[in-house]
Amino acid sequence: MRVIEGSDAIPPEARGAVLAIGNFDGVHRGHQILIQRTIEEARRLGRPAGVLLFEPHPREFFRPDTPHFRLTPLPEKLDVLGDLGLDLAIVLPFDAKLAALEANRFIDEILVGALGIAHVVVGYHFFFGHNRSGSAETLRAAGKTHGFDVTVIEPVAAGGEPFSSTGIRLKLAEGDVKSAAELLGRPWSVRGSVIGGAQRGTGLGFPTANVAMAKGTALGHGIFAVRATLDDGRVLDGAAYLGTRPTFDDGMPVLEVFLLDFAERIYGRTIEVIFIDKVRNDRKFANADELVRQMEEDCAKARAILAASPPAAGPPAQPKPEAKQT
Repeated sequence: MRVIEGSDAIPPEARGAVLAIGNFDGVHRGHQILIQRTIEEARRLGRPAGVLLFEPHPREFFRPDTPHFRLTPLPEKLDVLGDLGLDLAIVLPFDAKLAALEANRFIDEILVGALGIAHVVVGYHFFFGHNRSGSAETLRAAGKTHGFDVTVIEPVAAGGEPFSSTGIRLKLAEGDVKSAAELLGRPWSVRGSVIGGAQRGTGLGFPTANVAMAKGTALGHGIFAVRATLDDGRVLDGAAYLGTRPTFDDGMPVLEVFLLDFAERIYGRTIEVIFIDKVRNDRKFANADELVRQMEEDCAKARAILAASPPAAGPPAQPKPEAKQT
């Protein structure tokens, strides 16, 4: 997938594309339906299929002092989008200039002028432009004038629960990574560099790889069965702890990953921690010996969970979406 930053110099081969527009935080199963429809329309028209993204997330721009829990930072988001089969991603910098752009000017200057868009795919709740004044209806009206079509994907759900980034954040805040994965269409993960820690795990016989999480990440504390992908492509089973270490210092939350049957030093290396299921909630222990006994039980439970949860061969089947096209 080709990634294009900004709209000032769009290459000729990227103009006239079929584009899905949005933030796509999490690239969850609802987003995947938009992407699927975008690719179908693009293949029908013989055009490139892509997405138009905004970076940073508008919420981060308007509320810079309020941490925002991003399910997928931009690099991870682009990786997932590329895996879905898109041809290109156009990343617009969300700054004061773009925030002040009226909806019709956004259409005229960006979608039509810079991108020469052929077809737009958006969700039913899509809003854009200054003060969120533009909607799918605004796009439809402009499309009749400028000659592009618009597909609007209606709400989709599984088991009565709609796919939404907000809903996934709520599941993760509860530590319910398994339910979050069902909404995402894949397990949620965190990517980062392995950093040094206080070496308490090593002293207890459980050396851990500590990973700094992005600002705003809000995962419920506890022990989790995880898989970890190293930067050399190896995938390892593990048990991860996220919490404040109440048995010791009750400090700042930290993600500590104990890789099962693994003894290499990986400080400074990039690791992706993939959360499969929760083992238990965090709690305080009377002493280190009691904690070690519990950690042994936790690792045994994590092994059992991972043995019963082999890596998925592909995303789950998607519900059939409703779409309105003009």
